[in-house]
Amino acid sequence: MTRLYTRVGDEGETHLADGSRVGKVSLRIDVIGDIDELNASLGMAEACCEMAEIGHEITWLQHRLFDLGAELAQPDHPRFTENDVLELEIRIDRIDAELPPVREFILPGGGQLAAQLHFARAVCRRAERNLWRLAERERSNPETLKFLNRLSDLLFVLARKAAREETPWNKAQ
Repeated sequence: MTRLYTRVGDEGETHLADGSRVGKVSLRIDVIGDIDELNASLGMAEACCEMAEIGHEITWLQHRLFDLGAELAQPDHPRFTENDVLELEIRIDRIDAELPPVREFILPGGGQLAAQLHFARAVCRRAERNLWRLAERERSNPETLKFLNRLSDLLFVLARKAAREETPWNKAQ
């Protein structure tokens, strides 16, 4: 790339990595944007992270999210398999085993890093919902859908691990 701007999008369309053109308001571009926002929110979490284990998890996830964006930009080249989903489950189980059991809903918070990871989890869940909308209209990799579902769980346990203190939800009486 010789310059940052291409002028290709000036008419409301953009190129996917496979060379096809789609509208900037297409659902596929929305999902790619959700994944980009999720990655940026993880970058914000990493910027305030002082826990090496969580920092390594965040960096690993950011690389995987670039893989996910690449898959979405090249729909005929799936990158995620059942093994990727299993890898997330292993990571979730390992971290969750270190934490006290969840007995009630937990308010998002617990310090800057925990709150940022809870925010990333919410962005992840939106991305998953939008990817399901896309899957209703276009052929999609089912392992990618499962990956995003498990990713929100991983972000939840990472937020719990990062929390200085957890505040349970007290439902209104």
